[in-house]
Amino acid sequence: MTATILLIRHAAHAHLGTILSGRTPGISLSREGESQAARLARQLEGVAIHLLQTSPVQRARETAAAIAASHPGLVAESVPALDEVDFGEWSGRAFIELAADPQWGTWNRDRANATAPRGESMAQAQQRAWSHVEAVALAQSGRTIAMISHCDIIRAVVARVLGLTMDAVLRFDIDPASVSRLAVGAWGAKVLSLNERCP
Repeated sequence: MTATILLIRHAAHAHLGTILSGRTPGISLSREGESQAARLARQLEGVAIHLLQTSPVQRARETAAAIAASHPGLVAESVPALDEVDFGEWSGRAFIELAADPQWGTWNRDRANATAPRGESMAQAQQRAWSHVEAVALAQSGRTIAMISHCDIIRAVVARVLGLTMDAVLRFDIDPASVSRLAVGAWGAKVLSLNERCP
């Protein structure tokens, strides 16, 4: 049997593209993000979602709330394994500032081996996220599970399914409020769709 996993990136927030928000608390969806989340919820209205899980980060929880509101009886469960990459000392810093940091350059050139200062590596983030996805899929065979997470986490999981190294994760996009679908079972896993964007 197979479970369908909907990997959903949270909708946009005000710092998108300017600050590495990471796990910084108190970052809400922007007005555009709220609109994206509402459109995403409408897009998923016809999908029978049996379980809704979310990263503990506020912007992910707000995106999950929009989906739950369009599916009566569905309650979002906060799951640490879906949390953003722990960017350690880089969390909350502007990308323009990070561009001058040699470690940041290494991170983006060598995702397979680099580790954020006082944070985690992409390999560690991939392992925790994939282990969770696989365990839930095996326990929820025949069901559809929506998981709200973050760009790099979704990239890491997709790369794991496709057999790509972590150095390849920047070769595809995961946009805000997008859906990437996986089929996962005891037989293995495959990607059904990638980066479906809201109309």
